[in-house]
Amino acid sequence: MEIAVVSELAAGAAYDALVVLGGDGSVHRQLFTAVAAQIPVLCVPTGSGNDFARALGLARVADSLLAWRKFCSSGDNVRMIDLGEITCAPAAGSPQPSTTTKTLYCCVAGVGLDSEVNRRANRLPSWLRGHGGYVLSLPGALLGFQAPEITLELIDGNGPRRIEERAMLVAFANAQSYGHGMRIAPRARLDDGKLDMCFVRRTSRLRLLRLFPTVFSGGHLSLPEIEYAHCSAVTLRSDRPLDIFGDGEYIGRTPAEIRVRPRAMPVIAPEQNGFSSK
Repeated sequence: MEIAVVSELAAGAAYDALVVLGGDGSVHRQLFTAVAAQIPVLCVPTGSGNDFARALGLARVADSLLAWRKFCSSGDNVRMIDLGEITCAPAAGSPQPSTTTKTLYCCVAGVGLDSEVNRRANRLPSWLRGHGGYVLSLPGALLGFQAPEITLELIDGNGPRRIEERAMLVAFANAQSYGHGMRIAPRARLDDGKLDMCFVRRTSRLRLLRLFPTVFSGGHLSLPEIEYAHCSAVTLRSDRPLDIFGDGEYIGRTPAEIRVRPRAMPVIAPEQNGFSSK
């Protein structure tokens, strides 16, 4: 059995699997390599968030070990999953300001308040990020936050749609959760060929704080502030450049195009958790 460390892939070499030890950010940084190689990826959840690993049914290192043993014995626990793809403007001060960048993500991408929370949480020690770092960063991010005007043009099951209003945040989810267990998109599936868009309309800071706990259960979808849709492609614009984060990592700035890459990457998983089909 040939196992590859993704940073050491050799062109033309034959590998049976890629193993990524870490959290969502570690997986995120290897997506282009993993997609190009088209070799089954095993996630071992040793990071601070691990939402993507949990979406695969790999909540503990022991789960990854069991999945690995099954892969070695039968190889019938490989699933093809979708990924999100973002094409966006580079950051201010980029040496090539006129070019665009293309990035893949596996879990959730978003703009607005959650980007500011991500930025603050990423400054915390890793042990604290994994024990409520997102929640701890929310109040400080809310203090100076001004809801931007967001324009979305998306394609869902009913055809083209347009949303244009002020928003607290907008998330584009491939998996159900981010931020260490916040189920922003409880209806998301990793292999349905869709991204789940969650648009949170502008509301007061106090109401947002009061409603925030509902995101951990997925109960926020019934709130009037929420617009939720399954979509395959989105054009995102805003009244000012907004930072985009994906899988907890900085991606770029608006405007951006976000779309799904169906069945883009093979993964090793223990069961059908988070999947719509084999």
